[in-house]
Amino acid sequence: MNPGWVDFRKDDAHVRREREAARALRESAWWKAQLARGVCHYCGRKFPPEALTMDHVVPVARGGRSTRGNVVPCCRACNAAKGVATPAERILDELGLS
Repeated sequence: MNPGWVDFRKDDAHVRREREAARALRESAWWKAQLARGVCHYCGRKFPPEALTMDHVVPVARGGRSTRGNVVPCCRACNAAKGVATPAERILDELGLS
């Protein structure tokens, strides 16, 4: 992703609230079932559950929430590559339009 065109101002209070919600969600049976499948949402490769991280599709720093509809299991490489990009920004980058 071209980080030069991404401009955002994160809300520290929102980030704190959502990080706390993410901690609670990690303890849920739903999240544990997601990890047990062992599949990275982005690359589709199989991993042991402990090798997957919780990724916010719309990043918390960009206003995303820690809800079932916005978190996915993700390998560390895909999580690092995604950074704070939104889904639309990732598509634009893949198309070379960023």
